[in-house]
Amino acid sequence: MKIHEYQAVELFRGAGIPVAGGSVAADLAAAQKIASETGYPIVLKAQVLIGGRGKAGGVKLVKNEKELRKIFPAILALRIKDYAVERILVVRALDIKKEFYAAVTVDPAAGDVVVIASAAGGVDIEEVARHTPEKIHKYYMGGAREVEVGRFADFIRKVFADAPLQTAAAGVLRKLVELFFRHDCSLAEINPLVVDAAGNLIAADAKITFDDNALYRQPEIQKLLDAKYEDPDELEAKQKNLSFVKLDGDVGCIVNGAGLAMATLDVIKLLGGNPANFLDVGGSSNPEKVLNALKIILRNKNVKSVLINIFGGITRCDDIAKGILEAKRQMDIPVPLVVRLTGTNEKEAKEMLADAQLKMFSTMREAVMEAVKLASEADVKTKKKR
Repeated sequence: MKIHEYQAVELFRGAGIPVAGGSVAADLAAAQKIASETGYPIVLKAQVLIGGRGKAGGVKLVKNEKELRKIFPAILALRIKDYAVERILVVRALDIKKEFYAAVTVDPAAGDVVVIASAAGGVDIEEVARHTPEKIHKYYMGGAREVEVGRFADFIRKVFADAPLQTAAAGVLRKLVELFFRHDCSLAEINPLVVDAAGNLIAADAKITFDDNALYRQPEIQKLLDAKYEDPDELEAKQKNLSFVKLDGDVGCIVNGAGLAMATLDVIKLLGGNPANFLDVGGSSNPEKVLNALKIILRNKNVKSVLINIFGGITRCDDIAKGILEAKRQMDIPVPLVVRLTGTNEKEAKEMLADAQLKMFSTMREAVMEAVKLASEADVKTKKKR
């Protein structure tokens, strides 16, 4: 889950991380009030949860009130990648002498949380990593939630030159680590972390992403969600405890377990098809999950067939069968269902589905081949009608 910069700034402020003075405004009057309190020059930043706002004209330096009256409404009228600007962050313009990069994130390859810092801040850190990787320094937490003083000090010295700056940077990065763990983040980033004319270290930008799987224990963070940036189907799936990602194919998928789901997508591609989604119903035996999954998948008009691929362990095949039958009772299913059930209560499930006019298969490969074939045939028919 992503949040706006102004929301991340408030979390930084609450964590004791120094930020530029200012606040968010939804209209010119509010912006004028903030500017009068902050003092000119100021920077206006369009609040959108997508990249490219600078190139789109969503970030502007404003030197006086006359410019504010002209520029603020112009930014508020922008649409950036089809999203309207509804709020603008109004912050004090900083006299920047040096820019750094700082972040705490998860390194999935290492299975650890890593603190990253670089003296090459203010630019695309991926480009720095690609062309000058020696400029990026990393501190791995080693499974701990607090830094080791000695090892962390060595890390800080590699990036920040003089002693006063090292002390300030160590304080900021420690607080960033604390915020990361406190709020179950997957990323907490400052780019740039700047030194101003007075020698102060200030977060001139704020970016936070949260682990969706931990939001159940972060009720205050959940309130920060801006739903219009979420795919409505993915948002509904999340609310109903389904792991769902929409893709651009035509074979709908209902699978249990993330590993089997990924393998199913791979086999669909291998056999010439295109998956319409990733959907993991998880390990519970709740028939309602199948019903909810089908409702979400079938809203996608590109779907030409639906593959239900279940390996029953904790998930019982007969409960999946109950969900399929309930779905057939409650809703019109305009595309063919292809079912492969194996494992716990497989026999009972197949007996329940015997009269349901479903295509049943024993192996994943056979089921995938059938689902891909049916989707392809439906696609041909649709093109002929056109």
